[in-house]
Amino acid sequence: MSIRYLSEYKLFKIDTLRTSYIISITDTEGFIAHVYYGKLISDDDTNYLLRTYDNHWLPSELPQERLNFMNMFPFEFCGDNTGDFRENSIEIEDCNGNNAVLFTYDGYEIIKNGFNRNHEDLMPSLYNKSETLVIYASDKVLGIKLKLYYSIFDDNDAIVRSAEIVNTSDAPIYLNKMYSVCIDMENYDYDMISLHGNWGRERKIERYRIPAGEHRISSTRGRSSHQANPFVAILDSNADQNRGDVYGFNLVYSGNFTAVSEITQFGELRYSMGINPHNFRYHLDVNESFSAPEVVLVYSDCGIGGMSRTYHDLYRKHLINPDFVFKKRPLLINNWEATYFDFDDEKILSIARKAKSIGLDMIVMDDGWFGTRNDPNTSLGDWFVNENKIKCGLPELVRRINDIGLDFGLWFEPEMVSPVSMLNSMHPDWAIKIEGREPALERNQLVLDLSNPEVREYIFNSIKNIISSCNIKYIKWDMNRQLTDLGSSYLDKEHIGELSHRFVMGVYEIQGRLLKEFPYLFIENCSSGGARFDPAMLYYSPQIWASDDTDAIERLSIQEGTALCYPLSTISCHVSVSPNEVVGRCTPMYTRSKVASFGTFGCELDITKLNDIELAELKEHIEDYKNISDLVLSGDYYRISSYNDNQTHDSWMIISKDKQKAVFTLVQVAARHNNRELKIRLKGLNPDYLYKISSPLYKEDILLHGNVLMNAGLVIPYARKDFLTREFILNAVKC
Repeated sequence: MSIRYLSEYKLFKIDTLRTSYIISITDTEGFIAHVYYGKLISDDDTNYLLRTYDNHWLPSELPQERLNFMNMFPFEFCGDNTGDFRENSIEIEDCNGNNAVLFTYDGYEIIKNGFNRNHEDLMPSLYNKSETLVIYASDKVLGIKLKLYYSIFDDNDAIVRSAEIVNTSDAPIYLNKMYSVCIDMENYDYDMISLHGNWGRERKIERYRIPAGEHRISSTRGRSSHQANPFVAILDSNADQNRGDVYGFNLVYSGNFTAVSEITQFGELRYSMGINPHNFRYHLDVNESFSAPEVVLVYSDCGIGGMSRTYHDLYRKHLINPDFVFKKRPLLINNWEATYFDFDDEKILSIARKAKSIGLDMIVMDDGWFGTRNDPNTSLGDWFVNENKIKCGLPELVRRINDIGLDFGLWFEPEMVSPVSMLNSMHPDWAIKIEGREPALERNQLVLDLSNPEVREYIFNSIKNIISSCNIKYIKWDMNRQLTDLGSSYLDKEHIGELSHRFVMGVYEIQGRLLKEFPYLFIENCSSGGARFDPAMLYYSPQIWASDDTDAIERLSIQEGTALCYPLSTISCHVSVSPNEVVGRCTPMYTRSKVASFGTFGCELDITKLNDIELAELKEHIEDYKNISDLVLSGDYYRISSYNDNQTHDSWMIISKDKQKAVFTLVQVAARHNNRELKIRLKGLNPDYLYKISSPLYKEDILLHGNVLMNAGLVIPYARKDFLTREFILNAVKC
């Protein structure tokens, strides 16, 4: 694990345990070139890969063909309007209205141990980096500087890239585009994996051959969105879970983003990722800087599964709050699908008593506890307790909940305001809207202008006052609409193009302040379900609500897609009522519970309406989950089969780091051929360990070696009764 500058070859060589990333500086003009990213290589002099070795096609040697050179050279960060017609990395408008920019090398710095760059405000950043390379460059005509950052870790193969622009000229400039990463690669007929969807169908895996020309995955909705996710993988066309080259890219940002692949006229591949330039125009005064968010790059030669496990380990050790990441998560019940807006303190207490009786740890009171809110049309922004519902008062309700033996959590939607609210009547100028234009409503609500420090202060103090009034351990932070009508009474015309970005930065600031004020506070983020499931949110919240669709069968693909790069411990999964209220499907309690055991377990139904048999079964599943919760928090995830691919069944494994314990879960969605037994090869076990396998499917435990289970497979008999789902617990008994 090292970063070296090889002055003899003018190369930077970044080596992790299993990967190499190489950057070169050209002799004359100092162009910064991408040379190689992939499996660890030993040779130092790799300049021949640039195809400039022993050739005389550099602009200094052949100035009359400079344009052809610029359009072929593998830039590490691509300028604009100087001859490279591929996707650029930056767009700048100077004081004269010109927009050409080209960066050349100035120097470098290698920083050891725990470096974190100076993000504006609270831009999320991975921590405990072991080494960081900073490459300094500048545009000599404009007089502006660029910093390119490359960070590695002692215990992980990921490389984190980002960029920063500094206006060292003598006049203001506009930054109209600023990506975080640009990488030029050979195109070996790669496929691409991206995560798409909509409300209730988030992060569906899409795999396809990368098309010629430009292909974009993006969000312009003010959040990372249901429709797209800031994650992409580029992989061999024959790569699968176990084998093949895979390159992952994950943007640590919660707002508008763009990911662009481009197969050029020469058959090469450029990949770029960063903040979406749509409606982005950032004013930089003299000596001001702008930091782009980080992108996490992961290369795996062990297939998709190898990439996923690298991301999971990285985010658990270097992104999620270390005070929570491996701490036992509260097994909670949320009252939303149990009551919607129709509840009072006695109803909440009745749910709490039942929750305690079946082994849950916490109750979360959802939307409807504040202002005069009895439907979705009023009171957002009025963060005071509705004592017509909570008649005993919130402190007394929380005290009674605690006396029952449960912790208490509370729902907020801090970024929003209802047109019919006290807040909007007092501060109509605090909402995002364009003067003179009727703003579009969604869920009958507007978005607060978080670029305004007064608004941020109001939100922070409102939440702080509620949390300070009683023993609240958890908040669910929701965000139920998209950003439109981008106008601000706070930002002037020079800065209005910064609104979308400053909004996201405002979210980070408020959540960061809350955690500093209440370090014990557990935040679960949510956005109309799973519309803001991204690494930046994980920096503030250890888990995120994955989707409002809690149907167990629908959740199979949602959770599979989410786990491509996000740890299972971050995926909030709940048992809900059957028939499911989103899709109407009837699913056995066993299946609902085992699918909810894929991540952090909870309940989203009115348990006071369950009969004794149903309550006893749910209680048993809660106890089962407690026995595997350590695996969910820290184990290795292996995808065994995918319902998306085979259209019959879905299965996965979670294995402890020492290979001593594992859980294998199978969900049978469609009928098997002739009702035959399944034979499934397991993964990730120690081949030499003897495992005891326990399951309700077997009359008694069976003993098999890891090499047998992985090579010959586990036979799963057909069972007519409740055949949908089976869970197998594996414990090593002889090593």
